[in-house]
This record gives sequence, structure tokens and C-alpha cells, in this order.
Amino acid sequence: MDEVFLYLMAIFYIFAGFMHFVKPKMYIAIIPPYIPFPRMVNRLVGFAEIILGLGLFIEGLRSISAFGIIVLLIAVFPANLYMYQKANNRFRKWLFFLRLPLQLVLIGWAYLYT
Repeated sequence: MDEVFLYLMAIFYIFAGFMHFVKPKMYIAIIPPYIPFPRMVNRLVGFAEIILGLGLFIEGLRSISAFGIIVLLIAVFPANLYMYQKANNRFRKWLFFLRLPLQLVLIGWAYLYT
């Protein structure tokens, strides 16, 4: 069962990484305005998610990839906070508020493989 969750996490990050290139406007829109070069940041995060997700499949890279995911989740937290602050209706505001603690769940999930 442990392997199932590991592979699900790997696929989740690889998919999320590809989405940065398929739907870049969606991701660029949630990058806070104080972060320079939002297009480049979006691409870097996308590449990082793909590489780290692939690293989870390789036993010798699994631990460092999981640590990398934790660092990445912490680094992108300002985007999640900005998305919450920028929400333009109550439903979205509530949904994005619930997204904030989900970051801790994702960090905990990655930590299992460090």
C-alpha cells in the first residue's frame, strides 16, 4: 500500500508540473506581484515538480526528491496565500482558505518518503 501512495504522489507532481506548461496563465495569475519574472518562475516550478516527481520513482533519489518537494511546497505557499487574498467571491475565498492547511498535509505526505 505504501508504494501505491508513493506512486500517486509521484504522478500528482509530474501532472502538476506539466500543467504549468499546458495552462501557464492559470499559474502565473496566482504568483504574487512582488515576485519578479512570473513566467520564468512558473516554468521553474513546473520543471521542479516534474523532476522531483520523477525522482520519487528512483529509490536512490527518493529521499532527496521528497525533501525537494517539501522545500517547493514551502516556497510556493505565498502563491496559495495570494490566491486566497485575491479571491473575488465567498465560495472561492472559502475554497482557497481550505487549500492553505492542505499544504501541511502535502508536506507530511512527502515527509513519509524522506
